[in-house]
Amino acid sequence: MPNPQFTKPWHGVPREQIYWNPSVMDEACIGCGTCVTGCSRLVYRFDFERKKPVVVDPLNCMVGCTTCANTCPAHALVFPPIESVLALEGLTEVRHAVEDDLQARHSLLAASAQVPHPDRIITLVVHSIDRLAGDVLRVELQPVTTGECFCEFAPGQYIELWQPNSSYMSRSYSIASAPKGDGSITLHIRRVEGGRFTQWAFGTMKEGDTLQARGPLGSFTMRSAADMPLLFIAGGTGLAPVLALLAQQVNFAPQRDMVLLWGMRQVSDFYALDTLQALAARTPGLRIVLVAQKLENPPALAQAIHFVSGTVIDALVLDVNLSGGRDIYAAGPPVMLRELAHVLDRQGVLPSRVHLDSFGV
Repeated sequence: MPNPQFTKPWHGVPREQIYWNPSVMDEACIGCGTCVTGCSRLVYRFDFERKKPVVVDPLNCMVGCTTCANTCPAHALVFPPIESVLALEGLTEVRHAVEDDLQARHSLLAASAQVPHPDRIITLVVHSIDRLAGDVLRVELQPVTTGECFCEFAPGQYIELWQPNSSYMSRSYSIASAPKGDGSITLHIRRVEGGRFTQWAFGTMKEGDTLQARGPLGSFTMRSAADMPLLFIAGGTGLAPVLALLAQQVNFAPQRDMVLLWGMRQVSDFYALDTLQALAARTPGLRIVLVAQKLENPPALAQAIHFVSGTVIDALVLDVNLSGGRDIYAAGPPVMLRELAHVLDRQGVLPSRVHLDSFGV
């Protein structure tokens, strides 16, 4: 019988709703019993007549654990794709459950040793807030103290922010601007249903508020030769780091051959179109393709910007010339980027030419 100690909810999600357990491939299994004796959660039992392991209590299996498969000498154990667990980790309620658990067990889980790290934590002030289409805020942050800024960040990197007067964990946001002389940075903050930080940002945050920020972090930065054509791909607010990279290239190489492919669910979700039109006006080598799953009443924009129907994956499949001969920089939801990686692989694009910015990819 499943053990209640092991079958309790996983970060608030009922264990019986999570499909995560091993399967035994009898034709490959050599009956060594390593998985049976090695699993302390008693997922397996041993059939002494058949001399084979049997999965008896799958709900006892620790979500995400694959130790038995890793140590099986015959590679006879298989698990569901890890993407199923990664999708759960992206749920707002799961992140909140982890956050609450950390706070509830603070005395037990707090690290006692001070581990040195290179990250800097500085104070930034909210200079301006613009509410854009698609339930997105464009927020400009400036350093409180002159010279104390992220002036040295590379376009494509991100920072972590803490909600003021709160014990909640930090939230990560990509910087949506190239470095500026005054040390200011721009963020795109999308409203997350039930999200604690975005509830504060959309409901309470105002100009003059100060926030603690750590960074710069991440390695999604420009790595291409100066003469290499570029394809930028963004999904949702994955536009933020892509926009920073694009602004960098517009400043230094406006004649460069570049394409931006940005996908949204519907036309009304596209935000920051004013910024894109300004970049297109300054950049003869730039072409912008806006891809909407529901293409209804698209606005008239600059000649270099046009709308198409579908998803960014559809656009790549229909026009293989988009990815051919270009270095590719893509940011957005992990599900989209995993599918993108498979499509580019099928199209023969070398992995060394593909740069992805996403957790879990």
